[in-house]
Formats: sequence, structure tokens, C-alpha cells
Amino acid sequence: MKIIITGSLGNISRPLAAALIEKGHSVTVVSSSSERREEIQAMGASAAIGSLENKDFLAGVFRGADSAYCMIPPGNHRDADFDIYGYYERVAASYHAAITASGVRHIVHLSSIGAEMESGNVFIAEHHKVEVKLDTLPTSVAITTLRPAAFYYNLLAFIPTIRATGSIRSNYGGADVCPWVSPLDIARAATEEIEALSRDRKIRYVASEERSCDEIAAILGTAIGKPELSWQRISDAAVQQALEATGMNPAIARGFVEMNASIHSGRLMEDYFQHRPLLGPTKFQDFQPAFAAAYGA
Repeated sequence: MKIIITGSLGNISRPLAAALIEKGHSVTVVSSSSERREEIQAMGASAAIGSLENKDFLAGVFRGADSAYCMIPPGNHRDADFDIYGYYERVAASYHAAITASGVRHIVHLSSIGAEMESGNVFIAEHHKVEVKLDTLPTSVAITTLRPAAFYYNLLAFIPTIRATGSIRSNYGGADVCPWVSPLDIARAATEEIEALSRDRKIRYVASEERSCDEIAAILGTAIGKPELSWQRISDAAVQQALEATGMNPAIARGFVEMNASIHSGRLMEDYFQHRPLLGPTKFQDFQPAFAAAYGA
């Protein structure tokens, strides 16, 4: 099959491209960076260099494809002028126009856990809007929507706090239970859905482990030689202040605070636990070496 992968060579797109190439598919990887061209080609894929916000470029790339993996790369959270609302809307509109114009009939869309929520926080609400936008595509377009849990590598952001305070701190924590996922398991799920080439529309949750914050702290603490490591829950205001102190855009920081609060309340995972998936094979113990290496760097 001819398959298009967006997301350049990111944490999901790289293993996804590698898996599909190994299976003999013709893969084109879309990247905004011309510096990625040689690396993409070295993998055995074709490189399409351009912006996801350019619907004409994207339509040309999609034309003739059997399936396309569509995701929205993260923006610059430290840019005070970054408009996250406008960014998601522009990319979603570009995808919609390109899919319609190109005639591609199967897409796998990377969304997020909690995307059934129309409001509640910036990030999840924007994923919801993208899902709604893509759902207005012609009925001839099959859509598999992947809703992954929290990414393991998001925990790397706590390393400075661990160094400074000896603990993990956020406005969720302790006994709060959250599903987590490895990008490798997301890539596996995407590979399965692309090869299945379903003609329906469906939602698939993807997760690797379900752990409490206390359990995660113990696992990560063991990895870095700090078995006493704890995960403390602090106030929303304290997290907002801490994020802004790192230079994060205040609107983006509010989005993180709201998302974390929905983890603590359980709202973020309500639909997930009603449609619980089989857990992927990549566990926290597999993530321990990467976390330890980052902590020691």
C-alpha cells in the first residue's frame, strides 16, 4: 500500500514508518524540516517537505495514497505569541481540505484521551474540535481515531523538579490513577489500523499501563537511585506559577493545569475506563532506562 505519515520522525512517526517499511509498504513521511530529508530517505521512505497548514501541498502528497496517518505536532509552548486555538483550527482545516481534494479514503487520526470532552481544558477541547471537524468529511472516508493515554516521556518534564525538591509535584498525584502509554505501542496500534484498512469510523484507545502516581514515583525513584521519591499533589495556582516561571506561555500553562485537574477529578479518563483497551506490551520498566539516562544527563 501507499501510506502517508505526518509528524516527521517523531516519537510515534519514526517507529510507525519503520514498521510499515519493514512490511513492504511504500511510505512517504511529511516533515516541515528539509534537514530531515536525508534521514527519511535513509530509512527507505520518500520525504515530502512542507507545512501541514498548506492544504494544496498536503493534497498533493495525499493524492493516490491508500491511507494517511494524521497528527498535529505540538507547537512552541514557550512562545508568548503562540495561538494554540488558531494553530489547531488551521491544521484541522488543512487536513479536511486536503483529504477531500486528494480522494484518500482511509485515515488514522491521532487524537487524545478525553477528546470526547467539549470543554474543560485547552488541549483536550482542541482535540475534540479536530475530531468534530474530521467527522464532517464525506462518509466515503473511513476514520480510525486513536486516543492515546498520557505518554511515558511526559514524565521527563518532572526531572528539574525532582532535582530541585527531591519529589514530583503537580496538581494531581498520590493515589490518582492514570493510564499511560509508550509511543511504541501507539505506533503498533497505528500500524494495525492502517493495514486493516477499515471502511468504518471508530475510536480506539491506546494504553500500556494503568498506575497510580505513588506507584510511578516508586518505579522512577528506583530507576534513579531515589527509592524514597514521592509524588506530591500541590495547588492549581502553585503549578500555574511554576510553569510560568519556566517561561511557558501563560495560556498554555493554564491548559496544563486544567488537564492535570481533570486527571485528579477522574473526568479525563471517564470514557477511557468505559471503553478500556487491551494494554500494550511496553511497560514502565521498559521506560526506566530512558528516564534514568535523562536524569543523569
